[in-house]
Amino acid sequence: MKRSHQAGFFNGNVLVSKNNKIIYHTSFGFTDASKTKKLTLDYRFNIGSITKEFSAAAIMHLKEKGKLQLTDKVSKFIPELPKWANEVRIKDLLQYTSGIPNVNWKKIKNDKDLFDGLMLVDTLDFKPGTRYDYNNNNIFLRQFIVERITGMPIKKYAEKFIFKPCEMNSSILTPFENEENIARGFNNDLVPDKADLDITGGTYLTTVDLLKWTDYLHKNKIMSSKSVYELGQQFNLPKTQSALGKATFNNEKLTAHSHDGRAGSYEAILVSDLNEQFTVILLGNNHNGKLFELSDAISAILKDQKYSFSKE
Repeated sequence: MKRSHQAGFFNGNVLVSKNNKIIYHTSFGFTDASKTKKLTLDYRFNIGSITKEFSAAAIMHLKEKGKLQLTDKVSKFIPELPKWANEVRIKDLLQYTSGIPNVNWKKIKNDKDLFDGLMLVDTLDFKPGTRYDYNNNNIFLRQFIVERITGMPIKKYAEKFIFKPCEMNSSILTPFENEENIARGFNNDLVPDKADLDITGGTYLTTVDLLKWTDYLHKNKIMSSKSVYELGQQFNLPKTQSALGKATFNNEKLTAHSHDGRAGSYEAILVSDLNEQFTVILLGNNHNGKLFELSDAISAILKDQKYSFSKE
């Protein structure tokens, strides 16, 4: 990790847990593009697509409470949407097989714009359940459904029913103002990222909070093993993702879980091997595209295997 930081490959926080104990936990680099203040372990990072696990968890909570079924059509909960909502199932939103076109980001400034964009969709890109298309409209529609069923903003729902029960005391969803210990994204030309859009759902958290999430999820303390198994199912093609990223099961028991995320210059990766009982978490605010190599190297070390790391 020291060599990787010195080579300019990693600016962020790293946590490694083995046998339910944190064995390595360190910060490398700076809080923002000014490079005047060093990161500490209290800093929170945008985890990009890993945040999609939380809207999926909210959906499964409601399923466990009998509020929905994965086979339910979207129109059951948001009847004013166009006729395509009669075809798309909740399951399709979780597995990215809805056929809903992607977000037109040029027209998006807030949550209302996102919903208005869904209202303007007249046709799907393909028949739901037949193809895979990883796009964010699936995520935002999950959030709108949770809000419609509970009468509660997804931000409040996540804080009350996910973050608080999991003791994720640093975790926060966008939008927010005047929060401390927020790492700011910047590129290698020291140009800061643009400010977040005023939309709900991006998660900023610490390495410890992400570890807490994996602990509660993997030990079925936030949802049942059956629910975890359902969330871990993916469309039957190589390189597709489930709502949990990549999840591996043996007789419906979770054995491995990995997920990566990117948001502007933020980069994040989570790798858990439940058989070997380790978790590797890397959260960065200066994207260099090396997190897969780094997590592979750390995993190899934990397994007493040889590893290599590119110097370029």
